[in-house]
Amino acid sequence: MNNNFIKTVLFIFIVSWSNLAISEQAESAVQVAETQEKADDSEIFGQGWKLVRSPEMGNSGKFVHMVLVDLDKEMDKTVYSAAINRLCGKATDFCRIRFWTQERFIPEKVTPTPEQLKAQKADYLFNPTAGVKKTTWSCKVDHDKSHCVNY
Repeated sequence: MNNNFIKTVLFIFIVSWSNLAISEQAESAVQVAETQEKADDSEIFGQGWKLVRSPEMGNSGKFVHMVLVDLDKEMDKTVYSAAINRLCGKATDFCRIRFWTQERFIPEKVTPTPEQLKAQKADYLFNPTAGVKKTTWSCKVDHDKSHCVNY
C-alpha cells in the first residue's frame, strides 16, 4: 500500500475519533448542565418549606412567592424566616412571600380568593419604596392579637 494512502486513512481515523470524543464531551457537558438546572430548581426549598410557584404581578417584573410550609412546622417561625432569607435575602427593591400549610389553597394567581386568604398562615412584604418590611401572621400561628391577623 501507498504511504500517502495509509497517512490519509490514519488522518481520517484520528479526525473521526477526535470528533467522537468532542461529541461525547459535549453530550456529557449538556447532561451536567441539565442535572445542575434540575438541582437549582429543587434548591428552592428548605427544612420545612418549599416554593410552589411565583406568579408575576401584572407585567411589573415583580413576583409573589407562594410557599408551602410543612403542617407540623406551622408554628415554627424559624421555618418562615428561613424561606424569607432564602427567597428575599438579596432583594433590593421588592419581595413578597405568602405562606400556606395546605397546597390546595395556594393560588395560581397573585391575588388569593377569600377562602385561600383565610387559609394563609403568614405574609412577608419588603417594599423599600413604600417603607415597608414586615411579616403579618395568622392568629392561628401567632396567638398574640396585637400583631396577628384573622384573614
